[in-house]
Amino acid sequence: MDSGGASKTDWVGGDTARVLVVVSAGYDHLVETRELRYFVAVAEELHFGRAAQRLEMAQPPLSRAIQQLERRLGVVLLHRNARAIRLTEAGSVLLREARLALEAVEAAERRTRRAAADRPGVVLATKAGASSELLSKLLDAYAAEPGAVAVEVMLCGPGEPERLLRNGRADVALLHRPYDTTTGFDTEDLHTEHQIVVLPPGHPLADRPHISMAEVNALTDLPLPRWPRRDGSYPDGPGPQVRDHTQLTQLITLGRACAVVPESLRAQLRDDHAIVPVPDAPSVTTVIAWPPHSRSKAVADLVRTAIRL
Repeated sequence: MDSGGASKTDWVGGDTARVLVVVSAGYDHLVETRELRYFVAVAEELHFGRAAQRLEMAQPPLSRAIQQLERRLGVVLLHRNARAIRLTEAGSVLLREARLALEAVEAAERRTRRAAADRPGVVLATKAGASSELLSKLLDAYAAEPGAVAVEVMLCGPGEPERLLRNGRADVALLHRPYDTTTGFDTEDLHTEHQIVVLPPGHPLADRPHISMAEVNALTDLPLPRWPRRDGSYPDGPGPQVRDHTQLTQLITLGRACAVVPESLRAQLRDDHAIVPVPDAPSVTTVIAWPPHSRSKAVADLVRTAIRL
């Protein structure tokens, strides 16, 4: 410990009830995962009553727990008045870090249980409809390897493979930069491709050899869709809210939206959709990602197979 009053933060493994140690001014403060869950609920709901209902507890002990957490950390996490609650800057930082800490605890528990399972296997998460040809080749090639184990494929919505890999429900995932965040994972690039815009049948721009992102954004009658964030909320904007590609393609057919997607999705679109290349759209790179601390031979073999492909 630094006797000069400097502070630092250490993550402690082992006892999952106490994971975050803040060392400051010569003494230790322990923040328990229970308190982090309480705080995340209040910070996301911005209402003590709704947070208490979500946590299935009474409101007074929840309020006391948050006050105790603020005293222990020596910071104000929430601005409260008679009409509203809002996060302070410190509260916003703790919300972000608490989510990561709780995901790490859940991931450790899930991976530990899976490691003790009688039947070894690998759970691979990928976005439904994306990288279908690559996924098929990968599964076939890995199945032919000596010592291959069963691979459970979890087909997910946009953004879900990353979340499943972070919370331990998946051992490995196919992610797509720049749409997915790969920070904190080990990754290998597998394939990079350009993007196209998908338009309704008979659209005036359908015969163009290519169009720019500026022109796509100018199509006010065909706004780009809005996909959900990790917390389930949607960003502001004029585009329709969508959760899967079936919804999206139907909205495009009805003339309610357009979409910029990787070129490999062309094979899954209906014949009457208009498809035009968008050269200045960011390229999409498919990567295989896994936790950096993974010691699974099956994951390592699957990654090696993907790299060879």
